[in-house]
Amino acid sequence: MSDKPNSQHLFADVLARVHAICASLATEGQWPAGIDFSRVVVEPPRDASHGDMATNAAMVLAKEARAKPRELADKIAERLHAEDLVASVDVAGPGFINLTLKPQVWAAALRTVLREGVHYGKSTIGNGARVDVEYVSANPTGPMHVGHCRGAVFGDALCGLLDFAGYDVTREYYINDAGAQVDVLARSAFLRYREALGETIGEIPEGLYPGDYLVPVGQALAAEYGDKLKAMAESVWLPIVRTKSIAMMMDMIKGDLAALNIRHDVFFSERSLIETGNNKVTETIEFLRGKGDIYEGRLPPPKGKPVEDYEDRIQTLFRATDYGDDVDRPLIKSDGSYTYFASDIAYHKNKVDRGFRDMIDVFGADHGGYIKRMQAAVKGVSGGTADLDVKVVQLVRLLRNGEPVKMSKRSGDFVTLREVVDEVGSDAVRFMMLFRKNDAVLDFDLARVIEQSKDNAVFYVQYGHARGHSIFKNAREVVPDLPEDDTARAAFLGTAAVERLTDPAELELLKRLALYPRMIEAAAVAHEPHRIAFYLYDLASEFHALWTRGRDLPYLRFIITNDAEITRARLAMVQGVVSVLASGLAVLGVHAPTEMR
Repeated sequence: MSDKPNSQHLFADVLARVHAICASLATEGQWPAGIDFSRVVVEPPRDASHGDMATNAAMVLAKEARAKPRELADKIAERLHAEDLVASVDVAGPGFINLTLKPQVWAAALRTVLREGVHYGKSTIGNGARVDVEYVSANPTGPMHVGHCRGAVFGDALCGLLDFAGYDVTREYYINDAGAQVDVLARSAFLRYREALGETIGEIPEGLYPGDYLVPVGQALAAEYGDKLKAMAESVWLPIVRTKSIAMMMDMIKGDLAALNIRHDVFFSERSLIETGNNKVTETIEFLRGKGDIYEGRLPPPKGKPVEDYEDRIQTLFRATDYGDDVDRPLIKSDGSYTYFASDIAYHKNKVDRGFRDMIDVFGADHGGYIKRMQAAVKGVSGGTADLDVKVVQLVRLLRNGEPVKMSKRSGDFVTLREVVDEVGSDAVRFMMLFRKNDAVLDFDLARVIEQSKDNAVFYVQYGHARGHSIFKNAREVVPDLPEDDTARAAFLGTAAVERLTDPAELELLKRLALYPRMIEAAAVAHEPHRIAFYLYDLASEFHALWTRGRDLPYLRFIITNDAEITRARLAMVQGVVSVLASGLAVLGVHAPTEMR
């Protein structure tokens, strides 16, 4: 079997035919040169009663063609009628073109699934383009909580999706180890160090991190330094304790991520920007100053804030408004230190210097106001050659049987990611964190995500895959030579008489399978991995419904004891479902079990 992706799936095939027809009409009609056909799409119609596919070709090309959309649509439709896979064409409204395909097209699409196997749906749309995805980037001040969990799963699934769609993906984690919060971490760990030496520290003072997770850090410091640190001034012990604390926190975070099968390619230290002997933040500011993007000036008072909270002074400002931001942004605080934004600009310039022109940052719910300035910064440091897409991941409400879950003792003030994974498993966490669009608040119910019911999406999808394998096992009474290996079984069933799959529910299932490659490409372009989870649930639902119909209508059962040919055809359909479910789950980083327990 070829390891190359199938670059000409059904929707791409029809789109190529529409492009060819439009190009021919352009030549005959002497349309202006250089017309952009990329705006032409072929997609499923919003209303299934309108046909199998729809194209906007006439709507987006009418102006260049110097024709009314409806008239151009009639010309395109006339030529589409002649295509061998088209059963009927209908022009609707002002110029939408709806297509209904011949039934044998869906049989051929199923054979494509069987032939491509695990590579079905892979795309070359990314064309090997390098893309940096920065996600998680939790402060190294403690274990990851359930809010971090959603961003971690989203970012990792997005990376899996982009990789499947042909991009060269780098998974990156930005360690915020240069801010005031890591000094608070060090002071909190020093308290635990004193505790490890036998002191009674009492209640953790307000402003320090209270969680028990810092106890091992204090013990490690005591084991390594004895009581030597106590004799040092804070200015001496602070960097020592900070370094040790950050290292141990990052080990903990990496362990938490590993529990979700998440591993990054790059861990980039914010501190490295200023402690390498060549201050990259200063260097970046001077680079922008040389371009005329930095100036000394005053900012108007922030909207909605009292005047007394505003400091009217001359500041070093980045011309963010030149690159689409609402206001220019300060880079240096009144005490002479850099703003967080200055460090973030330098970090993204580092990405540009590493050759990335496509970047994706996954932000938490409280960072939405930071998007425009970061996109402006990337435009500034790259001279407009790089793009930054920011995906905001909204809050997670953790519930148990509909009731809010209490806080964790281990962390002090939140429920940890590891506690959730240990309770319900990584598959449930990963799938359900994606079963809602990233920018919508998500309710995660610990009791419901382990229920064995249709209402539990991850169970229903995994059960679809397991049910397929159960059908194969039972089918060997009728088809005794049915291979057990997935690849061999797909090849064996590739010669089945799948044209006998004529029931409307069977055809709808085949149409769903044919949609998978286009869905992958659309999800990759939009950076929306939740589309895969939605698709898999719909596919599993149609599969389960067809199986249930067979209980009521024996002629629709997957295994017909006196008709080996239709049994083989339906087993081919089941193999298609199993292959696509396994593929989509793999992209999301979720297991595809062959049996459920």
